[in-house]
Amino acid sequence: MIQAIVFDLDDTLYPEREFVVSGFQAVDDWLRREKAVTGFFEHAFAAYSAGRRGDIFDAALNRCGVTYDAADMQRLVQLYRTHPPRIQLHPDARWAIEHFRDTKKLGIITDGYLAAQKSKVHALGLSNDFAAIVYSDELGRQYWKPSLVPYRKFIEAVPCDPRECVYVGDNPRKDFLGANQLGWLSVQVCRPDGEYRGIEVESSYRPQMKISSLTELADVLE
Repeated sequence: MIQAIVFDLDDTLYPEREFVVSGFQAVDDWLRREKAVTGFFEHAFAAYSAGRRGDIFDAALNRCGVTYDAADMQRLVQLYRTHPPRIQLHPDARWAIEHFRDTKKLGIITDGYLAAQKSKVHALGLSNDFAAIVYSDELGRQYWKPSLVPYRKFIEAVPCDPRECVYVGDNPRKDFLGANQLGWLSVQVCRPDGEYRGIEVESSYRPQMKISSLTELADVLE
């Protein structure tokens, strides 16, 4: 009998693209206001939409013709990570939270820089619905998923038997290895527009089950 349902945050409970767009806009607003620089949002969003990752800020600033140094970049990245995001839950995530919160122990295990992840949880209004939220960045960068440590932290915090836990995520490169090794049920939500829906990984990284919507969790847990 499953007693605890633990979710990944980004792209599982809400569309991470919304945070990215919100962050680009916050940086764009600051650059316009403080530096009279225009065009950052358009260039950054175009690079993101084309699949570019890791150096989007550099690419956008270069397209804007801006001269910058490491301190400037650090300021902009910090602004991106700490801005109050404009994000909303996936409709099926809201359904799942409302459906299970009175009968199951709900949790979140999320990677990412601590300030950003906390701002997302706050913006989504999730704090009161979950028995435990594990921010892996609080444990140290080396303990981001697929490390087993965040999963063990949840078990300690609740507590519960690992065999009574299910982990629901979207990214097979990191979400399911720890859950599998600890004896949890692992479930991948593969939405039609999901970034990781078609990724192939080694068998130990694969989810035990796949669903296309979190509304299917009710059938899975039966």
